[in-house]
Amino acid sequence: MDGEELRLAIKRLLVKELNLEGRDPEAIDDDSPLFGSAGAAGAGLGLDSLDALQLAMSLEETFGVRIPDGEEARSIFRSVRAIADHVSQSRAPRA
Repeated sequence: MDGEELRLAIKRLLVKELNLEGRDPEAIDDDSPLFGSAGAAGAGLGLDSLDALQLAMSLEETFGVRIPDGEEARSIFRSVRAIADHVSQSRAPRA
């Protein structure tokens, strides 16, 4: 799975698992913030801490990666691209 396919899979997971009905996964910007206010166009999805917990469990189950707790998770959940980078790095063969 290349980077673009992975990002789209993550967007679809976000929409499905977090009940973001009416949201087109392909319209979610790779670099938009996932948390915070969703009021302005392009301001992100407006997710909260409960969404983060559910998302972490879904990512771990779907992609077989570990999502750390606390501050380390904040940087991973910054955007779809950051999640995809973490998944790619976690799944990469270790030398």
